[in-house]
Amino acid sequence: MTNNTFSSLNLAAPLLGAVEQYEAPTPVQAAAIPCVLKGGDVLAIAPTGSGKTTAFVLPLLEHWISSRRHTPRRVHSLILVPTRELAAQVRDVVRQLSLRVPERIKIVSAVGGVSINPQMMALRGGADFIVATPGRLLDLVERNAVTLSRVSSLVLDEADRMLDLGFAEELARVLKLLPERRQNLLFSATFPPAVEAMAQDLLRDATRIEIEPDPLDETAIHQRAIRVDTDKRNPLLRHLIGTEGWKRVLVFVAKQYTADHVAEKLRRHGINALSFHGDLSQGARRDALADFKNSSVQVLVATDLAARGIDIMRLPVIVNFDLPRSAVDYTHRIGRTGRAGEAGVAISFVTAESHAHFCLIEKRQQLNLPREQIAGFEPVELPAPPQPGAGGIKGRRKSKKDKLREAAAREKRLRGE
Repeated sequence: MTNNTFSSLNLAAPLLGAVEQYEAPTPVQAAAIPCVLKGGDVLAIAPTGSGKTTAFVLPLLEHWISSRRHTPRRVHSLILVPTRELAAQVRDVVRQLSLRVPERIKIVSAVGGVSINPQMMALRGGADFIVATPGRLLDLVERNAVTLSRVSSLVLDEADRMLDLGFAEELARVLKLLPERRQNLLFSATFPPAVEAMAQDLLRDATRIEIEPDPLDETAIHQRAIRVDTDKRNPLLRHLIGTEGWKRVLVFVAKQYTADHVAEKLRRHGINALSFHGDLSQGARRDALADFKNSSVQVLVATDLAARGIDIMRLPVIVNFDLPRSAVDYTHRIGRTGRAGEAGVAISFVTAESHAHFCLIEKRQQLNLPREQIAGFEPVELPAPPQPGAGGIKGRRKSKKDKLREAAAREKRLRGE
């Protein structure tokens, strides 16, 4: 039976006051909050923009309110995320939902890319909630800035990403530092079978929650595929920005160099654009995202760093300048638009070289999009015929980042660290 009001979810009055502006819990919130309150493990799969963060933060705050206080503070809830941007977003949700709680809740964000010293200072006297990326959390543990031996609840946000090879070694080290008896909460928009098999090793008698996309939400994102030659993608992008009247557009590319190159090309033609990728400093990433959210910047050209968890209100369109490596990444990319029931457009540039790959994405997504051609940008190159026995969708191979992480982990093991 669905809980149609927050008041039916047995939450404390300060928490009900924090969500009073919402008419009703979303489906994932109505399903997950009672399960988390019971203290058991939960695996929740729900569409992007469906309110997953609130679905785990509210019951964790309820647990904290009813728990016995400790001096110094112990880490009650540990929330692990894959990116610094998502850490900041989750931290802000915890702060916002806890504003009316009479006792001050200490929330610390621990992420790389910035000086570790302020985070060590923030952890003096302990913390109630820590929102962290795994690498920086381990750095803080090694410096004796935090202990995780009394964590009550562990959350993996964007859990499929946290469980894949890129984070596997760091996550395994974090898990060894946690108490055996704890609550495990895994939340994500996608959960490929191979990753879900790994999740089962972490969970104990977990409640599985799977929220299917609302048909109305699915139609909120108008998906388009435009055929274009590789060297015509930049001018086509500029043409569409002008003729379609896009006030803001998030453009996804495959490489950091491409992000810088495309953004520079747009600026040369009078379009206010910035790049967004992992090689930028944390300050530059923060400022670029803030400027894009407040519409100071019209175009953000980003790698898949911007594909997960980042909530950009009223984003009208995303463009796959380069196709994503997998159907899972496609889901996360297009989920940046059409959020909270608002209309959005997701456009994919399909070149002759990437045509077969896009067909595989369509097959996995159960799509069959007509191939558009834009006047003046009609493609000359023809897609290669499909090769029998060709490999599956891109993204099953390890990325360069994953390989670097694994190499670093091997080096540490050899040094006995």
